[in-house]
Amino acid sequence: MAQFENRLRALRHELHQNPELGFQEDWTKARIAQHLRGLGIETHEGVGVVGVLRAGKGNKAIGLRADFDALPITEANTFAHRSLNDGVMHACGHDGHTAMLLGAAELLAKAQDFDGTVVLLFQPNEEHGLGAKAMIDEGVLTRFPIEEVYGAHNLPGEPVGRISTRPGFICASESLFEIEIRGTGGHASMPQAGRETLTPGAELVLALQTIVSRKLPPSSGAVVSVTEFISDGQRNVLPGHTRIKGEVRARSSDDRSQAEYHLRQIAAGIGTSHEVDISVEFRTEFIEAVNDDDVATRVAEVARSLGLETDGNRPPMSFSEDFAYFADAVPGCFLLMGNGTEGAHGRPLHSADYDFNDDLLPIGASFWAELVRRRLPLNG
Repeated sequence: MAQFENRLRALRHELHQNPELGFQEDWTKARIAQHLRGLGIETHEGVGVVGVLRAGKGNKAIGLRADFDALPITEANTFAHRSLNDGVMHACGHDGHTAMLLGAAELLAKAQDFDGTVVLLFQPNEEHGLGAKAMIDEGVLTRFPIEEVYGAHNLPGEPVGRISTRPGFICASESLFEIEIRGTGGHASMPQAGRETLTPGAELVLALQTIVSRKLPPSSGAVVSVTEFISDGQRNVLPGHTRIKGEVRARSSDDRSQAEYHLRQIAAGIGTSHEVDISVEFRTEFIEAVNDDDVATRVAEVARSLGLETDGNRPPMSFSEDFAYFADAVPGCFLLMGNGTEGAHGRPLHSADYDFNDDLLPIGASFWAELVRRRLPLNG
């Protein structure tokens, strides 16, 4: 087992040193495919990488998913396996997710102690919510049909190896909005002579904060955040153009639709009152991730059977995960694995000084392998 753990650690470090951004992960895809073929696993390359592992005569198939893209962050860590690619870093632990699933593939390929088919889904570009949908649009679930699908993410700040999930909603959707305000600029000493756009922009920023609490109840968990305010004004020039950007997080498609409706209504009203033109672009990149009740219960049972600290009804998360597209197509479960609380392992995701915890690698690999044995049992 020590040799297995050392191999996983070395693989994870290699992936960490060679991070690539979404839909640019050519080296990573090739390395995953090479590793799968080295294990004798049927391998297919497309938008992502798919490994197909069969044992026995069972007809049931399940999917296990791992993401492998990195982030445009300059790594602050100084350890030997730090990023070799300037300005790009595995700051979300996708290197570890991939290594854990490859580790599970090794355990299952060697033992063949299950009955059915395991489809290993290695996915690009999770960070922009595009990779899972791209694989589905390419036909991955048609070509490799599965009855259940599972995905996991490491969670800094929780004890290493702690498994947590919940039935039903688990991760919020993310919708991006961009609002363009067009008027006529002018001299700062004569604002009445034009239709400047800063004032309606400022009013709009404040009004958007009333969507949650005045239109949607605070208990909905929805969030409306303005993140950018850009104008073409100068010290003594009133702007004739202002752009506002932000995002909406929601726990249901209905709340998401309501937030968009009220955002557009508020923008239209302010545009009319200030006699400026306002246009709104609203697009959803991540849909809500919703776990199947029965599948989520099975995940908690497997974790407990391995003696892992387990929470089968954790609070829902406000971050987004494009695993949601897989779980929308097939009954699925998204779960969190504790990454530890100390040092780089406890730093928030997307931090320049974060690192995936190598101690989680054998735990995660063993968890995936045991999940397969339970869901595709011999003599089942």
